[in-house]
Amino acid sequence: MIWIEFILSSALIVLAAVKLAEYGDVIAIRTNLGRAFIGVILMAAATSLPEFLTAINSIRLDIPDLSGGNIFGANMYNMLLLAFVSLLGWRERALRKVRRRHGLTAGGSVFMILLATFFIYANIDIKIGWVGIDSIIIIITYFVLVYLLRVSTGAPGEAMAEEPDDSTPKLWKGLLGFSIASAVLVAVMPWMVRVADDIAELSGLSEGFIGVALMAFVTTMPELVATITAVRMRVYDLAIGNLFGSNMFNIFALGLVDILFTKGRFLNTISPEFILVGFIGMIMTLIALIGNQARLKRRLIFVELDATALVVTFILGMILIYNRGLGM
Repeated sequence: MIWIEFILSSALIVLAAVKLAEYGDVIAIRTNLGRAFIGVILMAAATSLPEFLTAINSIRLDIPDLSGGNIFGANMYNMLLLAFVSLLGWRERALRKVRRRHGLTAGGSVFMILLATFFIYANIDIKIGWVGIDSIIIIITYFVLVYLLRVSTGAPGEAMAEEPDDSTPKLWKGLLGFSIASAVLVAVMPWMVRVADDIAELSGLSEGFIGVALMAFVTTMPELVATITAVRMRVYDLAIGNLFGSNMFNIFALGLVDILFTKGRFLNTISPEFILVGFIGMIMTLIALIGNQARLKRRLIFVELDATALVVTFILGMILIYNRGLGM
């Protein structure tokens, strides 16, 4: 029965994520904001809702390590998905077709992950009201980066990748469809998280490793499906912007959760062991950033070199995380 629930919830998530990509592209065209910006902000926020909801549930269940493992692990999975973009779009060298302004998004992702890992390690016990100053800084940093990203897109006409035609749905239809798809994700993800947690209990692994390996995979399913859909639509800026933007939003979610956490500073409750997971995610994002800026010509068989490096780093990182005790 539990596997039937898993399949049903997965199917609903797949359908919702496909619609997110389709309607996200409509919004990008109709609003003149551009696919890169919509992918970074709107798509990233919608597909990262599962991580945010999991973090909130971890507060309710008093297992903050599940949240830390899930969010930092999701950052690793997002960069692994970036390698899959190369595999799916290998005929057109997908990673080389995107705009270089994704470097700003990737740099912002690295900076936010660095902030979160620093605050977990430094344990700065300063609060404004019941919210930690570290979380407030993370929240402010996210909005500053969003502003910089919007400014970097230039004038609206410059950001637009495609002119709307008669086949393009109206903006209100795009907004309505995107909202419904997002609502489906919000409704279904807690169900899927519960099912995945029940399956994970059979393995005997720790909450931390379950958060990094299993829960992070489950909660990044919307990014996975939305990315595949965007690549099939050949809107690579939307796909890659979504992945970099999701890393930014995931760390932003850590700060937001502190507002709902009334027992102290939320980042103080996350085990310092997750700094390792954060650093691996940061290394993978830096690899993606270098690849985006360098535009390497050579490939390993038909896979881009930076995509190969991402896959290898992910595998070695998971082995290291398990061997360091998070899997015990």
